[in-house]
Order: sequence, then structure tokens, then C-alpha cells
Amino acid sequence: MDKRKVMKEEYKQALRPMGVFQVRNLVNGKVMIVRGLNIDGKINSTRFQLEMGSHMNKELQQDWKTYGADSFAFEVLELLEPVEGPAPDYTQDLEVLEELWLEKVQPYGESGYHKMKS
Repeated sequence: MDKRKVMKEEYKQALRPMGVFQVRNLVNGKVMIVRGLNIDGKINSTRFQLEMGSHMNKELQQDWKTYGADSFAFEVLELLEPVEGPAPDYTQDLEVLEELWLEKVQPYGESGYHKMKS
């Protein structure tokens, strides 16, 4: 393999930082908690959706439109450390981590953009 192919394959195999982040409204303090296998990619995707007016959370989208991008902070809350060995599926671990942060932050009603689960 030539050097470029080796570098490309190494890039594909490298684990991206994964974990949980929050989108925090600096005006009213409301928060949305989000998990991602590629946290940097998920932050970029969330920001892009908000900028394009296509985010699924309509309340967050409306606040983004009302207050503007400068009124929001994207903050990493916790990173999930990868384990050695064969590539495991981190999906369930991230779901648990997200649930822990939802329980801790309680981003519901006046405090956040999440709906209480019945």
C-alpha cells in the first residue's frame, strides 16, 4: 500500500471522541442534552441543522431563530473512553451516559428543551 492509502485507512480506524454535550441557551438558560459516537461531528451537525432551520426540536429551533447563534453555547459534558480490543458497540453506553446527564441536569419545562417521558 502506498503511504496515502495507509494514512487513509488509519484515519478510518481511529476512534473519534464520543460522549455527551449540551446546547445551552445563554439568554434563558434552557439546555438540550445530546449524545454522539463522534461528538465533534454531532456538534457540527446540530449547529448546521439549527442554522438551516431544520432542527427536529422546534422549541430549540425557535429560540435559535429568536436569539441568534451567538446566544448559544455547545459544551462537552463528558467523554466516553474507548476500551481496548475488538471494536465494541458504544451505543448503549452512550444512552446510559445521556440518561445520567438528563437525570442530573433535569432539562425539562422552563429548564430545557426535553419533554418528560411518561
